[in-house]
Amino acid sequence: MKNKITFLLLFLLVSVFSWGQTKVSGKITDQNNQDVPFASVYFKNSTDGVIANEYGKFYLESTKTYDVLIVSFVGYKTLEIPLASKTNLDLKITLEDDNTLDEVKIYAGKTSKKNNPALDILRKIWERKRKNGLYMFSQYEYDKYEKVEFDLNTIDSAYQKKKLFKGMEFIFAQVDTNRITGKTYLPIFINENIGQVYGDNTNGKKIEKTLGNKNSGFDTNQHIIEFIKDLYVEYNIYNNYIRLFDKDFVSPLSRTGINVYNYVLADSAFIDNKWCYNIVYYPRRKGELTFKGDFWVNDSTFAIKKINMEASKDANINWVKEMYIEQEFDVLNDSVFLLTKDHFMSDFALSKREKSKGVYGKRTSIYKHHKFDIEHPSEFYQKNVNAYDDKVYKRDEDFWKTYRFESLSKDELGIYKMLDTLKTVPKFKFLFDLSSTVASNYYNIDKYKFDFGPIFSTFGYNDIEGLRLRAGGRTYFGPNDKWRLEGYGAYGLKDNQFKYGISAKVLLHNDSRLILFGGNRRDIEQIGVSLTETTDVLGRSFASNSLFASGDNTKLTKINLTTVGIEIEPVKNLKFSTAFNYRTLKPASDLFNLNYYVDKENNIISNETKQSEFNLTAEYTPKRKTIGYGVDRTDVDSKYLRMFLKYTQGFKGVLDSDFEYQKIQFYARKPMLLGGFGTLTPTFEVGKTFGEVPLGLLSVVPGNQSWFNIQNTFANLNYYEFVTDQYASLHLEHNFGGRLFSRIPWLRDFNLREIVGIRGIYGKISQENINLNASDITYKAPSDPYYEYYIGVGNIFKIFRIDFSWRGNYLDMPDARRFAVRGSFGIYF
Repeated sequence: MKNKITFLLLFLLVSVFSWGQTKVSGKITDQNNQDVPFASVYFKNSTDGVIANEYGKFYLESTKTYDVLIVSFVGYKTLEIPLASKTNLDLKITLEDDNTLDEVKIYAGKTSKKNNPALDILRKIWERKRKNGLYMFSQYEYDKYEKVEFDLNTIDSAYQKKKLFKGMEFIFAQVDTNRITGKTYLPIFINENIGQVYGDNTNGKKIEKTLGNKNSGFDTNQHIIEFIKDLYVEYNIYNNYIRLFDKDFVSPLSRTGINVYNYVLADSAFIDNKWCYNIVYYPRRKGELTFKGDFWVNDSTFAIKKINMEASKDANINWVKEMYIEQEFDVLNDSVFLLTKDHFMSDFALSKREKSKGVYGKRTSIYKHHKFDIEHPSEFYQKNVNAYDDKVYKRDEDFWKTYRFESLSKDELGIYKMLDTLKTVPKFKFLFDLSSTVASNYYNIDKYKFDFGPIFSTFGYNDIEGLRLRAGGRTYFGPNDKWRLEGYGAYGLKDNQFKYGISAKVLLHNDSRLILFGGNRRDIEQIGVSLTETTDVLGRSFASNSLFASGDNTKLTKINLTTVGIEIEPVKNLKFSTAFNYRTLKPASDLFNLNYYVDKENNIISNETKQSEFNLTAEYTPKRKTIGYGVDRTDVDSKYLRMFLKYTQGFKGVLDSDFEYQKIQFYARKPMLLGGFGTLTPTFEVGKTFGEVPLGLLSVVPGNQSWFNIQNTFANLNYYEFVTDQYASLHLEHNFGGRLFSRIPWLRDFNLREIVGIRGIYGKISQENINLNASDITYKAPSDPYYEYYIGVGNIFKIFRIDFSWRGNYLDMPDARRFAVRGSFGIYF
């Protein structure tokens, strides 16, 4: 998520043509000068309208010319306002109480759940929702045109004169007014995509094949393309929950909508020769993930003809000030309504204040040429593992003129030309490079095809090395490189020793992602901080990141790891790998040792472990989305199931190796969004080592002596407090997403999020491994399952989370920490 927000900030740094002929805005109050929220505002004799916001403010624009505006809300007299001109802004509208309500209208405020005709219609929508549209057919296919645009908004003359834009003033020639909000905006990015969608309702399969994709100013940058796709995922308004920005919003058509929305039957009219009812809805409570708006529904099929949705401003979501959805449906025949146009707009901003500047993100999807009941074999729906067609991103103008379902406006066409010019401006290039460095953690030196970094690993500290300085980099010709060399060097100012790591990998076969890899690392590491280890030679070094540690931090190990292996992905998101590793482990100082008995009877002890091993791994990650088609890929998001199985065979005598053993480990993790109840994330790990091995090769229960949250570690345990050769661990965490705090008035405005969790582990250690131990660590396994529990408060100042953790048992162990506080930083919606 950090990368998502960073990209938005990038747009701020670089930071639709309006055809409207009638524009009107204003504020609605009652006779006591109190705001009238959620009033219905529309042009007379039209279906062009909006719902006022929580403060009675509205903006309405139409491509047609109208001379009368109608404002209505239950409990008040309907008001007709003559429009003197095509543009009427900042109107002050006062509604009068109505004591003679129409029989179909409900009293203002919280509407009744009884004798409400709007709810009768809603129940009929529920009955028919699986019988409308694409769900009526066994198979379906259609063409899809999608346009995504980002605009810098709230542009005024003072903003245009900022020094930031000196030398780039020409970009402001594109400034216009948004038809939904009435705010000025400057288009800064546009992406177009042409695709063909195929679906099979009988087996639940769906696939989209891209024919063409075009970016303004960014060419074939898949990072931006995939970021956009993830930001604007598809949704179905008929579902109970609509997932947007990793949040589950309650749909106004949800079966649970009665509990969170007020519904009012407001009007009825013919739309495309179909008699339709108009229902206005708005939230019952503040602070929940809900919408306000209205929809038109057919009186016989009870299919939605048109719907408008605006997220509540006080919804518990970060960085999004406003969010709008408009969908239109066409009639295929008397009973089939199909989605033909979907418009989504969000206003990204650092603050939700009315005048705060931000970035509009707009997606318009148009669906045409529907076909039904054309069956395809199951292999047709199989997604390619690593297919990349460069031609898709380099289509000529003739292609786009043929396949665009609606023409670009003059201003939208101007974005392409503006960005081409902007890329030649040195100041823009500097700002773009700066933002890219922050987002990627690497500084690109294009002249030498080299990335310097990771930038944020330059400095570290631990008790053995003292202040640690690190510098490294990687080859970088582009995001789809077939091969990559990567390395680093580090130096500790206290131990005066040089460390390094180097790795290489090459993509041998594109379609199956057959990759050969290898490398070597000599460094200082805090082993025993993860049950399921990695043999990535350039993986994270916990020793060098302990700048803020608590307690004794001297149990560090010198590691010399060499690995060579191969991996393959024969089916998308199913990966196998095999590798041969050789490593030596020695204590990093005299303050700690890994000693084991070579000959216990004669008291012969070794302080160094030499081990060669062979491992096989299988990793399954369904629904994982990645960026890039080369040897390296980046995850778009982390909310997918990950299952990991690893088998390790240790060899004695190979390269002077010390031990023969086998180890098997399994790991599974899956964040689950539970509708409006938040996200539950279970993590399960289990493993067993067969054979006699010393401390350096055992499974140490991972403690956490830093002040920060580290995934799958125990906050109340110290390093090496428990040692096992077989274990089973379960971690359950539930993030309510602010559902509870939103019910408390004095807490509601802070948008805090409540987290609860429990983690536990069961393990054993064999007597043979206990007898082998000659270190200063006394082996103890959690044969009575160890557990700890915690509560947390997230979204503090939008970026910080703090957890309070309590130890559940083993309270009498030496230096047992009964209570721990851990924090973490993160940028989330």
